[in-house]
Amino acid sequence: MRSGWRYRLTAAVGTVVWTTAAVSLAYHPLVQAGVGLLPVVGDLPIESATRQELLLEIATTTAVVVAAFAPLYKPQPRRILDVWMAGVKRTGVAVLALATVGYFDYTYQLPRSTLIVAGATLCTFLPLYFVAIRRRPDSGGRTVVVGDSPDRVADVLEDVEDDVLGYVAPSVSSARQQDRQLLAGATDGGRPVGLADVDVLGGLPTLGTTLVDHDVDTAVLAFDRPDRAAFFSALTVCHDHGVTAKVHRDYADAVLTRDIGTDPLVEVDLNPWDVQDRVFKRLFDLTFAATALLALSPVVLAVAVAIRLDDGGPVLYRQERTATLGETLTVAKFRTMVPDAESDCGAVVSPADDGGVDARVTRVGRVLRPTHLDEVPQLWTVLRGEMSVVGPRPERPELDADIETDLHEWRSRWFVKPGLTGLAQIRDVTGHEPRRKLQCDIEYIRNQSVSFDLKIVVRQLYQVGQDALRVLDGTERLG
Repeated sequence: MRSGWRYRLTAAVGTVVWTTAAVSLAYHPLVQAGVGLLPVVGDLPIESATRQELLLEIATTTAVVVAAFAPLYKPQPRRILDVWMAGVKRTGVAVLALATVGYFDYTYQLPRSTLIVAGATLCTFLPLYFVAIRRRPDSGGRTVVVGDSPDRVADVLEDVEDDVLGYVAPSVSSARQQDRQLLAGATDGGRPVGLADVDVLGGLPTLGTTLVDHDVDTAVLAFDRPDRAAFFSALTVCHDHGVTAKVHRDYADAVLTRDIGTDPLVEVDLNPWDVQDRVFKRLFDLTFAATALLALSPVVLAVAVAIRLDDGGPVLYRQERTATLGETLTVAKFRTMVPDAESDCGAVVSPADDGGVDARVTRVGRVLRPTHLDEVPQLWTVLRGEMSVVGPRPERPELDADIETDLHEWRSRWFVKPGLTGLAQIRDVTGHEPRRKLQCDIEYIRNQSVSFDLKIVVRQLYQVGQDALRVLDGTERLG
């Protein structure tokens, strides 16, 4: 690939040049004369700008456009249509931002006719510029193998068709030690293949530096078992440096892949939301969580007092859950069971006695659970940025490990931030149906958007309202 900094510099400088040209072109007399002949747009006043005004308008426009195109500066492998669509979208964001500047009557705002001409010029030529400099997908060429097992690295090397620059091991010392090992294995010609035949480039802690120093195009991950820490950490580094990540097909069920063709190595899908989408999602999370906590503050206080008066125990119950890329987070709920309830797992009242209600559930808990009020403290986790409003519901790490023994694809849920609710929840799919739940979560990951999040939240709030009404009407037994 191009050097990361070289590509970024080319992209940023090109954006500045095209923006300057677009604004200057909008003030050219011939262009302004042509605009005056157009319907609707021609009715707008044609304005000129002094030298100082023109420079400041160019500076304002350039700053906005450069910021809007920031997601495209990362040298990730992209296809022509993807680049063009992303460029058009970025131009739309920039034009909307410039129109907003004009709405607040900034001293050197772009006149409306100038904004239309400059916007049209940028929308036509700037996406094409990024198409011209884009990094082609599946370029191969400069490949490294990253792994934690000598045997696994040697096996994967046999399936790599491109020239391999070398490999990366857990640490430099262990890499050098492994480099001296001649591992069993042979090519079709019978020549033994081992790590002694391949250069060691460094250790996992310095993977990012290795990718930059050797101008790497592709990293093939060869972990003996996709470890939740090292494996996903390597994926993150590859994404941050715009390097294509591939895994052996045998381990493709542990990640999101573009599983096309029959090659033994498949590409990992490392294309999350771009910067603007993540900002909008975060703003949505902050707005929703802050508004909900403020609106429910009297309820929160009442619930906390009720729990203390009920049995004198702690108000909150905390539990470790799996977060993004296999990390862990602590979630809090209003306590709905007696203290140390997990030490008395068999205390369930028989169906004949009380409808099969768990005897460990407190009187307050029998109200909180069906109304979902016990989940309210997790809004604070959303404010801290550890969870999102919408995403795969996080499970306990031990339960994740349990499910993975039968469902290896389960790790694919970890590619996005966990949420308070998700597609599985509004479809009434629980952890007792892990395969169906995984299908819902992967569907959400592949189709996520702010509008999709909003639909899920509206549906969830509707269901919560229905559950609360059933409790108030006494049509549902509290348990």
